[in-house]
Amino acid sequence: MGDGMQSRYKVARMAGGAFLLWCAIIAITGCSKKEAEEGYQALGAAQAAGGKRYPLTGEVMSVDSTRKMLTVRHNAIEGLMPAMVMDFSVSGADAALARPGQHIRAELVLSDGESPRLERIWPDDRSSVDAIAAGATALREDTHDRGTGAYREVGEKMPDFTLYDQSGLIVQSARFRGKQIMLNFIFTRCPDPNMCPLSTVKMMMAQKLARDAGVSNVEFVSITLDPTYDTPGVLKEYADARGIDTSNYSFMTGPEGAIRDLLTQFGVIAQFKGDLVRHTLSTLLIDADGRIIWRDVGSKWEPRDFVARMHKSPAPSK
Repeated sequence: MGDGMQSRYKVARMAGGAFLLWCAIIAITGCSKKEAEEGYQALGAAQAAGGKRYPLTGEVMSVDSTRKMLTVRHNAIEGLMPAMVMDFSVSGADAALARPGQHIRAELVLSDGESPRLERIWPDDRSSVDAIAAGATALREDTHDRGTGAYREVGEKMPDFTLYDQSGLIVQSARFRGKQIMLNFIFTRCPDPNMCPLSTVKMMMAQKLARDAGVSNVEFVSITLDPTYDTPGVLKEYADARGIDTSNYSFMTGPEGAIRDLLTQFGVIAQFKGDLVRHTLSTLLIDADGRIIWRDVGSKWEPRDFVARMHKSPAPSK
């Protein structure tokens, strides 16, 4: 069988499998046989075209972590198909984060010879979306009100923020009240070994040194420079691949506007060049009162210098 015919056979086989699934759930979804047939035809054509991406919203019905599959009841996909229940392949990290009943938004990726795949998955539950939006609005107003004084100097308090962490949970800066914070900005696709990858290694070293020094009231935070790509699942995959202890180390992401405001207030310059980000580096130490007490610009900082400035946890009372 020739390569072209093999490819068409694979597409037809996968699309046909999806079609059988649709037929089985027509009674559940209210989808007509005609709609299912049209969806089958559209999916097969899109897969054959290859490299297509479509925005998708829906509800997770079930999770198969072993197969890295989500069954999703999705809304109608404009220009492709009506509302359906379908199986989608996902990354291992996205499968680990997903739960039945969760509402998501994502990108449906259709490639020739591959099963339908979901990438760039974000929580889309109303409460989560509202909380993140409210935090972004408050941060935008704060940045605007500070004007030319938006940059936070050493001695000033850090800005309030609301973001997602690598578990897809909402994190408000108030959660760190009473804790010291060591904070920086990175992005997972950074190709320069002397920039983000080195910064992450140094943060891990600081985490270990702090633990060895008996500093237990400290949190480590890395905020992405690339929120479009760095979803919670991508950040989880990044942390898992490096064996990072996330018990007190959080990787955070959120709306692009909120990230830009944080960059402004923390003094980081970032400029996109395609999929890459040209950026400066800034690593900060924030005390338990939320005040910036130390900042080191660039990549030559030493973890032990930051740990030396941390306050050790008080000994437990007897």
